[in-house]
Amino acid sequence: MSSTLAELTRRLPADAFPVIGGELHAEGVALSRIAAEVGSPVYVYSATRLRQRYGALAGALAPQGCRVHFAVKANSNQAVLALLAGMGAGVDTVSGGEVARALAAGFKPEDVIFSGVGKTEAELAMALDVGIHQFNVESVEELRALDGLARGRGRVATVALRVNPNVDAETHAKITTGKKDNKFGIDLERLPALENELRTMAGIRFVGIASHVGSQILSEAPLVKTYRRLAEAVRGLRDRGFAIERLDLGGGFGVAYENELEIDNAAIARVIGETVGDLGVKLAVEPGRTLVADAGVLMSRIVYVKDAGEMQFLILDAAMNDLVRPAMYESHHDIVPVRLLRPDARLVEYDVVGPICESSDTFAKRRKLPEMQPGELIVMATAGAYGATMSSTYNARALVPEVLVDGDRYAVVRRRFGVEDQIALESVPEWLNTATASPGAKAAAE
Repeated sequence: MSSTLAELTRRLPADAFPVIGGELHAEGVALSRIAAEVGSPVYVYSATRLRQRYGALAGALAPQGCRVHFAVKANSNQAVLALLAGMGAGVDTVSGGEVARALAAGFKPEDVIFSGVGKTEAELAMALDVGIHQFNVESVEELRALDGLARGRGRVATVALRVNPNVDAETHAKITTGKKDNKFGIDLERLPALENELRTMAGIRFVGIASHVGSQILSEAPLVKTYRRLAEAVRGLRDRGFAIERLDLGGGFGVAYENELEIDNAAIARVIGETVGDLGVKLAVEPGRTLVADAGVLMSRIVYVKDAGEMQFLILDAAMNDLVRPAMYESHHDIVPVRLLRPDARLVEYDVVGPICESSDTFAKRRKLPEMQPGELIVMATAGAYGATMSSTYNARALVPEVLVDGDRYAVVRRRFGVEDQIALESVPEWLNTATASPGAKAAAE
């Protein structure tokens, strides 16, 4: 393989997505076989890589007594969740639906943290009734609502207050969550004003504080600053009589999509030890992306190679409804041919696009790839996080399926949800039938 083709595959973990006989595989299964049997576009996940990622982080943090709670929003597939539950992970959820998905996948209520700024009364009640491990309460208003619900149901909610430490995560503006102008958490400065009220809430057991300042964090600085402010808050609360037992440090650890350098697991453990290791609290982190991103690819087939003179377009059967991150966040995903051509293949600059009638339906601009032909398969790398979970049926396109590979076997873990399935969810009211419509509607129909 030439250095150019080696560069194309640099973001694909070799044991998860090896090149065998000049063709990309998912572990021991040829990706072309999956495409032939399942169709495209399709997400493909490596069970081996999921185990490696979780095991490495959990092992690094174990000496700190820090439990890993997977952020379900990154990938909520039942098979992925079941695999992580079997390895001893906890979960961080941000909706009642995610709580339900986690429990259905095999997590126990004591594994579940429930975060999120807009928990409804129904969601809070459901989580109370099943007895989850912890509510990360994000506002005074939510705290009062939860207290009232808990007392009304004869229960006590175990609560950590999510605080906003006003720390810049040094990441994309749309995934920054720890600054004062973000909607998340309670300002640290407001904690003292809440303390008297907290002492009177019979439905609340206040056990700790939590924070999460953003996603795709690539340097230690935001973590150090955040954890130090949390440590200071814990000490202050204890000085004022609160028995703080837990500290939820959030997640946000970044991955390499292009030329980024990931934060090493050992460095995360060291930062935790140096900043909060002496507090004597039960620690938790809430990573999502770092556990699943490079364990998944989105495979797509080229529909057309469009010669537009100065521009060359690869038009795929995948679209922004299948992977919205490039359109939403201007994000980069490496694009790799499934069958790697001869080393001297001519390189062409392509704009790689989908079929949706929006210019935002673009995966890459001016991307250098070996000369491609219609019908060939490509994968978009590092797509296991925030890919399938953010997918939709926009343009009445089928909801993209998901496949999990483990060694030389694979299973479809979410089927393709086609237009017939979508139509079956909808109905036309009887009064829209022309026989019962208004005179004006009848006239228009005639």
